[in-house]
Amino acid sequence: MPAEPHSDETRAAASTDLPEVARIAADLIRFDTSNYGGGNAKGEREAAEYVGAYLESIGLKPEYFEPIPRRTNVMARVAGRNPDKPALILHGHLDVVPAAAESWSVDPFEGVVRDGLLWGRGAVDMKNMDAMILTAVADILRAGEQPERDIILAFFADEENGGVEGSALVVRQRPEWFEGATEAISEVGGYSISVGDRRAYLLQVGEKALVWIRLRARGRAGHGSRLHPDNAITRLAEAVAALGRTEWPVSLTTTTEALLAGLKDVSGSNDDDPDALAETTGAAEAFIRSTFRTTTNPTVLTAGYKHNVIPDTAEALIDVRTLPGTEDAALADIQRIVGDDIEIEIVVRDIGLEVPYEGSLVDAMVASLGRHDPGIPVIPYLLGAGTDNKALSTLGITGYGFAPLRLPADLDFTGMFHGVDERVPIDALVFGQRVLTDLLRSY
Repeated sequence: MPAEPHSDETRAAASTDLPEVARIAADLIRFDTSNYGGGNAKGEREAAEYVGAYLESIGLKPEYFEPIPRRTNVMARVAGRNPDKPALILHGHLDVVPAAAESWSVDPFEGVVRDGLLWGRGAVDMKNMDAMILTAVADILRAGEQPERDIILAFFADEENGGVEGSALVVRQRPEWFEGATEAISEVGGYSISVGDRRAYLLQVGEKALVWIRLRARGRAGHGSRLHPDNAITRLAEAVAALGRTEWPVSLTTTTEALLAGLKDVSGSNDDDPDALAETTGAAEAFIRSTFRTTTNPTVLTAGYKHNVIPDTAEALIDVRTLPGTEDAALADIQRIVGDDIEIEIVVRDIGLEVPYEGSLVDAMVASLGRHDPGIPVIPYLLGAGTDNKALSTLGITGYGFAPLRLPADLDFTGMFHGVDERVPIDALVFGQRVLTDLLRSY
C-alpha cells in the first residue's frame, strides 16, 4: 500500500492474530490525522491513500478529491444487483480530534491491543466504523457477490471541524459522487447500551444543530498592578461562568419522545421525567440527557500575553448544540445571558436533522441487528452531536447513524467520544462488520 502507518514492527506486533476489521482499524489509528479546527490539521492524505489502496485491492476504483492541500476525501462505488433501486451511501471521516498523549495510558496513535480491546484515538470516533465499512464490502465482493443496490463508499476529511474543509466542499464540488443516492449510513448509532439489567440498541435518526460561537469581551489595557475595573478578562469570565452554568430547559422532539417511550418499556419504569429515565441508561446518561435540551459548553479561553499586562480583549469559544430549528432562539437567549457588552461571533453554524423512525431502511437495520442479537429492542434517538449526514442532506439524502456494536455493560462507550483512553472491544468490531455485511446483502 502507498502509505505506511508507523513502523513495520509496530504494525506487525499489533496485528498478530487479529480479525481483519481490527487490523484495518488499528492501521487507520496509526495515521495521526489530528484536526485542531479552523484549518489547523495534520491532514488525511495518507489515511485516504491507505483506504484507496484497500478499495483497489478488492476490485474497486477509488476517486480522490483534495480541494485543500492534504485534506483528502476518497470515494468508490459498488455496483448492485438491482440498478432500479436508489443507491445507499456508507460514509465515515478520517480525521480525529487531537489527543494529549501524557493523559493516556497508551500511545494514542499506536493502535495498541490490550485485554481484548483496540485502543487509540479514533477507536470510537470513527476509524472503527471506517474499518467495518471497508471489511463488510470486502466480505461481499470476495465471495463473488453483489449488494442488493449500488453502494457508495465515501471517506471524508475535516468532520471534526464541522466538515467545512471536507464534506461541505465535496457535496458542492463533487455532487456526482452521490448520483442516484437517497439514503446514507454513518456513525454514532446502532450501538448497545444497558438499561438497568437489560441491553438495548440506539438507532440514530436525528442530530442537534451545531453552532460554534466566539465570545469577545473588550476592556482597557493597563499595568497589572493598577486598580483597574475595566478588565476584559474579568468581564469575559463572568459571561463564560453565567453561560456555562445555565440549566437549559427540557424540550422534547418527536424522536426524543419515542426514545423516552422506549426507555420506559425496556426499564419497566413508570417515571415520566426525562432525566430520571436517562438515569436508567447508566454510563450513557449524560449522552442521552444532552438530547433533551440546548447545551452550551465553554471549550477554549484566549487572553493576554504577559503576567503584568492587562489585555484589552479576551475571547472564549463555546460549543453550542441546539435542538433542530431552535438555533436563532438559542442565540438570542445566549446574548441575554452573557449581556449586551459581550460580542458574539458565529464561527461555524450547521443545521439540525430529524427524520422519521420508519421506512424500509430503518426496518432493514433493525432486522439485521435482530438476526445477530435476537430479541434485543432497538430504540430511536437524537444525537447530541453531529455527523457528515448534515452535508449530504443538502443533496436531499436522508442520513442515519448505524455503526452497530454489541458492547459490554461496564464499558463507558459514549464517554470515550473525544475522551482519554479511547477503546473498543475487538469482538464488537467483528459483530458490527457482520451486521453491516448482512444489511448490504439484504437491503
